[in-house]
Amino acid sequence: MIIFDAMSSIFLLILIIIVFSIVSTGFWIWMIVDCANNEPSDGNNQIMWIIIIVALHWLGALIYFLARRSQRIAIYGK
Repeated sequence: MIIFDAMSSIFLLILIIIVFSIVSTGFWIWMIVDCANNEPSDGNNQIMWIIIIVALHWLGALIYFLARRSQRIAIYGK
């Protein structure tokens, strides 16, 4: 029984990692598309944000989502 419990714990951990990876990659793609389509292209802001999002993967997407997306929507309305 101890081996079965350890295997089920490992399976659960692997399942959580897979789900997190899929969700974070989807979020990452969504933020890249959002930035490319909606970020104003005056200056280098759009390129800078895309580089940050791509380089830092889900962390960059989260930074963009928290720091810039709501500010951009408030200013530009999109």
